[in-house]
Amino acid sequence: MAYISNDLSRGNVLSQLVRFALPFLASNVIQSLYNVADMLIVGNFAGTESMSGVNIGGQVTFILTNTVIGLCMGATVLIGQYQGAGNQRALRRCTATIITLLVIMAAFITLGMLIFKRTVLGLIRTPPESYLESDRYLTVTVTGVIFIFAYNAFAGILRGMGNSKQPFYFVMVACAANIVLDLIFVAGFHWDAMGAALATVISQALCVVLCVIYMVRNDFQFDFKLRSFKIYGDQLALIFKIGLPTCIQNGVVSISFLFITTIVNMVGGVSASAAVGAFGKFNSFAFMPAQALSASVSAMSAQNFGANRVDRAVQSCRIGIVFSVIITWAFFVLVMLAPEAILRIFGDDPRMIRDGAAYARSFAWDLLIIPFVFCINGFLIGGGHTVFTMINSLLSSVILRVPVCYIFGITLGWGLKGVGMGAPVASAGVLLVIVAYLFTGNWKHNVIRHGGREGGSAGESSPKGPA
Repeated sequence: MAYISNDLSRGNVLSQLVRFALPFLASNVIQSLYNVADMLIVGNFAGTESMSGVNIGGQVTFILTNTVIGLCMGATVLIGQYQGAGNQRALRRCTATIITLLVIMAAFITLGMLIFKRTVLGLIRTPPESYLESDRYLTVTVTGVIFIFAYNAFAGILRGMGNSKQPFYFVMVACAANIVLDLIFVAGFHWDAMGAALATVISQALCVVLCVIYMVRNDFQFDFKLRSFKIYGDQLALIFKIGLPTCIQNGVVSISFLFITTIVNMVGGVSASAAVGAFGKFNSFAFMPAQALSASVSAMSAQNFGANRVDRAVQSCRIGIVFSVIITWAFFVLVMLAPEAILRIFGDDPRMIRDGAAYARSFAWDLLIIPFVFCINGFLIGGGHTVFTMINSLLSSVILRVPVCYIFGITLGWGLKGVGMGAPVASAGVLLVIVAYLFTGNWKHNVIRHGGREGGSAGESSPKGPA
């Protein structure tokens, strides 16, 4: 286990946070190259209809993946706290439970999506020109959803144990494979959106195989033998207690993106869908520093809450915000100065570039706010305050963002510029709620109840953080 775990409750907070965040950030950058490579290669070798298909089909897959990541977050936080408390028995039981649960979920979700995919594509107003491409992309990705789920589970477990380096190495190899396969399937075989989806699924499968090999060779808590696939009731209850709010949060947020996709399709059809999809791929890179630092703050907070070191958790949050602001605000300047240049990377359609630039300049204001929202949310999740983060996220994605996008984009006739304004307006409202919550002082308490060192039971109380 020496290679797998890392104690984040000791040592210099700044150096620990940076050492954890950098591999996680690099992993996110490389993983995002999956979709960027899809969009870039499809845009240059297949055309606007296929770009729209990748964007729309990818949004549906994103809902499934993001929902599962919510449950994985519950396991990540628990594993981090067990690691900090030294409770190896609970750590083993939690690991077996989350892996078994996700295998079962993957089977049911794959079957359900294959049955209802056409209904879903119809509900989100998929343009007729890109319907076939969306269908093909979605069919392939949901067939391989087991690999998407498995990688996120394994990566979440390793990060909960303080190891962010190995997921980076695995995803780096998989991304290289994805780009090569994209060129073969899309540019070479002309399979368009379906080829991009197939490249992604095969690459994710490779990533999972590498994870399993590494874990088995390093005496991981779970040996992947059939008899080890078990669900422990106490751990399942804790995973759902911590992970279900984040799961619901991620699911609803993802569904809200489908509503926004529908609004985009109503505003401008194929060119608008392609424009938003293209800028979204770039924007995913702009969000990554804040996301990586948020995840790092969450992992450090979980271990330090488990070790009763709330002061270190707070310090990690403050450092995370500072670094996130510096990097993310630089992306804001870049988007405001040269949105057209960014969009030309994905294609040369004049209407797509014009629509995308209007959307990008209004959406970019969100980059000024998310460093605070992401890092503080990561800190709160580490302490188990996932119910609050869920409510906060629902406020942002459903109550604020979707109505603002509709009112500004369609009712007022501002088009994609109005749709883009939904994100910064929603984030500003959420940040106000977060600040108010911090003033209550409830964040100081670890809401997870678990045992201490080896042999403790899941129902025992852990010490509260200092007031």
